[in-house]
Amino acid sequence: MGVAVVDRQNTLAGVGLTLLSAVMFANTNAAAKWVMAEIPTSEMLWVRSVIALAVVSLFMPRRAWATLWTDGQWRLHLLRNACSAIEILCFYWAVSRTPLAEITTIYLTGPIYVTALAAMFLGEKVGWRRWTAVAVGFCGVVVAMQPQAGSVSVPVLVALFGSGLYAASLVVTRRLRASPSTLLVATQMVTLLVLSSASGGLGWVMPTPRQLMVMLTIGVVSMLAFWCVNQGLRLAAASVVAPFNYSSIVWASLLGYLVFGDVPAPHTLAGAAIIIGAGLFILVRERRVRSAAP
Repeated sequence: MGVAVVDRQNTLAGVGLTLLSAVMFANTNAAAKWVMAEIPTSEMLWVRSVIALAVVSLFMPRRAWATLWTDGQWRLHLLRNACSAIEILCFYWAVSRTPLAEITTIYLTGPIYVTALAAMFLGEKVGWRRWTAVAVGFCGVVVAMQPQAGSVSVPVLVALFGSGLYAASLVVTRRLRASPSTLLVATQMVTLLVLSSASGGLGWVMPTPRQLMVMLTIGVVSMLAFWCVNQGLRLAAASVVAPFNYSSIVWASLLGYLVFGDVPAPHTLAGAAIIIGAGLFILVRERRVRSAAP
């Protein structure tokens, strides 16, 4: 089998895993928003982390933890996990206070950041057309945020900050693609567990059996979604798979309407459309550049 065929198959597999992760994350986000109406964010994330860590530990190779030190990239692991844990906390805190589709739209800027960061830190070549698409994508963010006087809420700003950290974690994950996927997921969960434990003093509410079951499910499904993200980045370039995260807005809008009765505002949908259009252009351009390369 030729190298080009293998590369194409890996790219398609990476894209498929990214699409699957978007579906799983959208469902866990909707479930988390429902739980956080009565359960503190830190408590929900603590339970989520414990369950996810317990599940992924079952699949961890015995010597996987040792690679944190033997591969000489522990600083990258630390940076990645810090960015990931903080961005997850930002997302859930924001989504507990704002419609799911609106926060998801803000997080769509993550792939836009990835294109720029991949060019600066991964050496992926990005031409002027894709840089223009990045600028257009940020225009979409402005439309979605509708930054009139006093209209940009704190949750939206927190989500925007979190989306930048999310993009940074994706780029660092690409640098760590040689590390086992289970190790990447496990270290994410450990860091999130520490962060949620540190913020646990904000309160603890005894969950009902139904709420506990939902949180347990969130932990398992989130673990699987993280694995899909990490494996997708191992199989394909960050600038290729990242735009497919845009599919999450479809699921967020649908679940937000069905579960919470939230109807996305026109400016949110318009901003999402601009961001998605820019991301798809980046994807198409990336494919053309790859096909033209010797």
